[in-house]
Amino acid sequence: MLILTRKLGESIIIGEEVQLSVVEINKNNIKIGINAPKDLTIYREEVFMKIKEENKMASISGIVDLSNIPDNIK
Repeated sequence: MLILTRKLGESIIIGEEVQLSVVEINKNNIKIGINAPKDLTIYREEVFMKIKEENKMASISGIVDLSNIPDNIK
């Protein structure tokens, strides 16, 4: 894990397209602004972990939901 120190208003760059900026610092938390391409999906860790768990459960359940698949693909 890379650990960096940033002050209010400072940023880090990831690759060529992602910029993380410290936009606010409070007593127990900070606000981070993210500039990234619109096609890049960004999740909070707890949301990402929940999605992974639900996908895992769906893959082992044997139940396939076809209700959202267009008729010309079914």
